[in-house]
Amino acid sequence: MQQTALSRRERQILDILYRRGKASASEVRESLDDPPSYSAVRALLRVLEDKGHVKHERDGLKYVYVPTVNPDKAKRSAMKHLLDTFFGGSPEQIVAALLDVSSRRLTREELDRMAEMIEKAKQEGK
Repeated sequence: MQQTALSRRERQILDILYRRGKASASEVRESLDDPPSYSAVRALLRVLEDKGHVKHERDGLKYVYVPTVNPDKAKRSAMKHLLDTFFGGSPEQIVAALLDVSSRRLTREELDRMAEMIEKAKQEGK
């Protein structure tokens, strides 16, 4: 099964599954904003399964769906998509946007840790 691009709704469903760890179709539907019908959610889960993003397990009389992609790999993929789509592939622009949006919420300790990560990246890049 080859993993392919996701629609907006498929991405929303995957986000729910990553947050919850696993969920039934009805639990996914309850977690969606402006949810489609139950049968539409089931169809989307089948599509995600065909694309290789989720698998189902039997839990009593119902199926529960779990993501198949490691959360760290999924985070990297989502960041790459965000970086390419909205920031023209520029890490500098994404960090600038993050700091602009979060500057009032970031603690001194978080900023220090970020500075350490940047310094480490500089050292590794030599």
